[in-house]
Amino acid sequence: MLSTMDFPACGAVSPLLPFRGLSSTATDLELPPIDAGFSRRRGARKTLRVGNFLTFTGSPGIWGLSSTNSALLAVAEINGRGGILGREIEMSMYDAGGPLEEVARIARQAIAFDEVDLIMGSHISAVRVALRKVTRNRIPYIYTPVYEGGEHTPGVMAIGETPHWQSRPSIQWLADVKKASRWYLIGSDYVWPWQSHRAVKRYIAQAGGRVVGEEFVPVGEDAYDAHLVRIRAARPDVVLISLIGTDSITFNRAFAECGLATRTLRLAGAMDETVLLGIGADKTENLFCASGYFSCVGSRANDEFRGCCRLMFGAHAPPIGSVGQSNYEGLRFLEAAANRAGSLSFAALLAAARNVTYMGARGPVVIREGRAEMPMYLAEADGLDFKLIKTL
Repeated sequence: MLSTMDFPACGAVSPLLPFRGLSSTATDLELPPIDAGFSRRRGARKTLRVGNFLTFTGSPGIWGLSSTNSALLAVAEINGRGGILGREIEMSMYDAGGPLEEVARIARQAIAFDEVDLIMGSHISAVRVALRKVTRNRIPYIYTPVYEGGEHTPGVMAIGETPHWQSRPSIQWLADVKKASRWYLIGSDYVWPWQSHRAVKRYIAQAGGRVVGEEFVPVGEDAYDAHLVRIRAARPDVVLISLIGTDSITFNRAFAECGLATRTLRLAGAMDETVLLGIGADKTENLFCASGYFSCVGSRANDEFRGCCRLMFGAHAPPIGSVGQSNYEGLRFLEAAANRAGSLSFAALLAAARNVTYMGARGPVVIREGRAEMPMYLAEADGLDFKLIKTL
């Protein structure tokens, strides 16, 4: 088990630490409903056990190290302040990159054997759908990255960007400023792109545009020739890309290499500095991204976050973009909700978390009736960096 109890805030520590992985051959568990004994055992401990489900393998595995570093920094800072309601955080990390049934089995074992008090996750939405069946009405589950919205499962707290805040204003800006009217949508074949594209189609129509093509590709796809032929034939003004992790990298490379980037705009929904680095500086022409966090945002909160990251992990650590940084904010959100509730009990924590303000690298983020409201930025790729264009 990875314990972070002894890390000093902004102190030197290697980011290359082991994570917890339970045996895939262990007996599957049917967990009973939460009961008084379950709560007493967890409430009596001096530590708060957080099981963080991060992705270290597969297409989203590109964010594993930056997510780990962000979580470790938050743990160090919170424990340096005395923990959450006097309980220091003890974090275990689990790989959420395997088959869904395997990840769900690991979560059941984490609850039953590791006796985690809370699950946190930075992984694709398909994993969230599997895990919420395990955590429902048992322990809190904080889901941190950008997602499709509409999460109302009891006990699940989602704090990431949603299409209403992220895609709608950026689509309108491209229509107004770039005169974009023809859109082609391509995404990975799972719940986030499915549901996000539904909303995106409405926003495109509201902006006076139309969709000239849409397709979903399997996660892990790396052959895009046929897709690019169809995109070229459709003659879109903008290609909206809802591909995940390394899939976005390989697609964007191929897009530029076949000559489409010089005359076709790209708008990406899960793009950050880590992905941009993988694409390469010479293949990011006309590439735009909307997000609630970019490393280049100039603010006191972000300056402090980046400064502590450098002190703790060094100047050559993986870049921390939106997905990785969300792990830092997940724990800051937990701290604020617990302080507001004055308790870590299931019901009190969830009630407080519905309406709370917390401070993270993005500055103040307001959770109102369970929905996150935050500054949103539109940026254009500039080599291996982003250049902010507009606050949306």
